[in-house]
Amino acid sequence: MLRYISRTHILVSFAFLLILLGVIYVYSGYTIPSYSLCQQCDDIPEPGVKDILTDVWMNECPSSGGWRIGDLKMQAGLKYAQPSTQKGRTDVNAVTNWNVPLVWEGTFDPVVIDAIYKKMDPRVAVVVFAVGKYTRFLEGFLVSGEKYFLVDFRVTYYIFTDHEKEVPKIKLGKGRNITVLPIPSATRWQDVVFGRMKWATIAIDKQIRNEADYLFMMDIDSVFHDRFGAESLSHLSVVLHRGYYKNTKRDQFPYERRPQSKAYIPLGEGDYYYTAAVWGGNLEEMYKLVKYCYMQSEEDAKNKIEAVWQEESHLNKYLLYNKPTKVLSPEYLWSDYDQVPADIKVVRISQLIKNYAEVRPNGGH
Repeated sequence: MLRYISRTHILVSFAFLLILLGVIYVYSGYTIPSYSLCQQCDDIPEPGVKDILTDVWMNECPSSGGWRIGDLKMQAGLKYAQPSTQKGRTDVNAVTNWNVPLVWEGTFDPVVIDAIYKKMDPRVAVVVFAVGKYTRFLEGFLVSGEKYFLVDFRVTYYIFTDHEKEVPKIKLGKGRNITVLPIPSATRWQDVVFGRMKWATIAIDKQIRNEADYLFMMDIDSVFHDRFGAESLSHLSVVLHRGYYKNTKRDQFPYERRPQSKAYIPLGEGDYYYTAAVWGGNLEEMYKLVKYCYMQSEEDAKNKIEAVWQEESHLNKYLLYNKPTKVLSPEYLWSDYDQVPADIKVVRISQLIKNYAEVRPNGGH
């Protein structure tokens, strides 16, 4: 009997000790591990492209010690206008049907949005291609970018070019740099367009991933005219094409309509038509998208077909099944060819008028 009681006491004492150690563990500052958001990397955008994209989504999640988008925090004492639930832009839609922001002038406070993102102190990569005679546009892009693009943020311009000596030396702000990456020349402008996805994928893999938290792909034949700020940052931000943002029916969007192409979007489907001249996002999200466009165009090439608008067609296909987390209005890419309508309150960046027959390697054909 005494032996039985002794064993019971021992077991009770041991259980009590375990409970006590657990309490001490919790109160000492440790937390229970949570589920990783990276499990979504296993998602495939649509069934038809699973085989092609297998290695795109494998091992793409940032490490647990990597940079993360933080909470929407800002410093105390900042003075700014009180937000209103009753006033705002009433001439345009400021939210998509999957409930993410559609950004226009008048839908955000630059003081607030900059304060939030500057607290995170992100590194931003801007990838541009200046091949052949397109090097003539570098100076205007860079000088205007230093005046208007994410001012006071850390920015590196990654310039892919076949004419390294023609990259201008300009004065850069604090924390801003230029990195020149040499690439081969091209005989067709279409090859330059498709090459952007290839070389960007390689550069992100080998270098940019270690140097940036966000990445923007931009056309070099553009000039900044006004603020292009932190309101443009999100996991995946894309720009509405100026030519199709108002009253164009989805069946009239210039999507790729040939089923033989990997960029094929059938009639009756689609949200908006996005431009491939400006798009950006979190580094890893952009890597998935850039590599997707590259791999899909390679598959098309094997089948002897070229998407109607090259990588822009593949971009729109991807975004149909992988919704962007922020949609930017055509303020974020207008064109000097077009008159500015009343709903565009400010042109932040625009594409320049040019003679394509002169600047494109195969005369624009």
